[in-house]
Amino acid sequence: MTTPATDDHRPAVPYGTPDAPRIAVRGEAHLEVDPEIARIGITVASRGKDRRAALDDLTRRNATALDLVKTYGDAVEHLETGAFSISPELKEKSRGERIHAYHGRVHITAELTDFTALGELTTRLADLELTRVDGPFWALRPDSPAHRQARQQAVKEAVQRAREYAEALGTSLAALVELADIGAENAEPYPQPRGRMRSMAYGAAAEDTAAAPLDLEPQRQTVHAAVNARFTMAPPQL
Repeated sequence: MTTPATDDHRPAVPYGTPDAPRIAVRGEAHLEVDPEIARIGITVASRGKDRRAALDDLTRRNATALDLVKTYGDAVEHLETGAFSISPELKEKSRGERIHAYHGRVHITAELTDFTALGELTTRLADLELTRVDGPFWALRPDSPAHRQARQQAVKEAVQRAREYAEALGTSLAALVELADIGAENAEPYPQPRGRMRSMAYGAAAEDTAAAPLDLEPQRQTVHAAVNARFTMAPPQL
């Protein structure tokens, strides 16, 4: 005889007893803090009638951009080169595969911690030949103290909420049974940091007069933490 299938994967809810009633609460915290890092994306481009000319121009412009970023020293915490490409552009309305020009691109990412240098650097980069700048993308470090502060505040709120329930019944909390992050059993990816994006078009050749630095105001970041907490309390006199 076949017995009906049951859902054995659902965790049992730890109900309390008359001698040790259970309280289940949720604690949350939302903090607004200043960003700790700013990322900018730099795209250097070139165009030439033949592959070698496009590659030589791209190599020169890439070196110019990297050298400029490196002049800011400790203000730049991280610098890396991403995708690189050289691609042909075919002539329109022509028979066969006749190449009109070659296009080159290389992508660079810079991460800054000194925001006073950020506006000047982005302006100078955007003033370079065929150079595009995207950003800044404001963010917190993964180990930022703000995350710890939000978690601790969420736990304190859970304890305070449970204590208020117990006091409403004329009793007090006895013990903590469980404390867990929301979704700890079914982990979800962390939300992406919030950041305002600015995009600057490809620049022409730099002129003798330097462009005025951009005034970039850091965008405050939202940090969220949430916990589930279960307590037992002394039996209330109902």
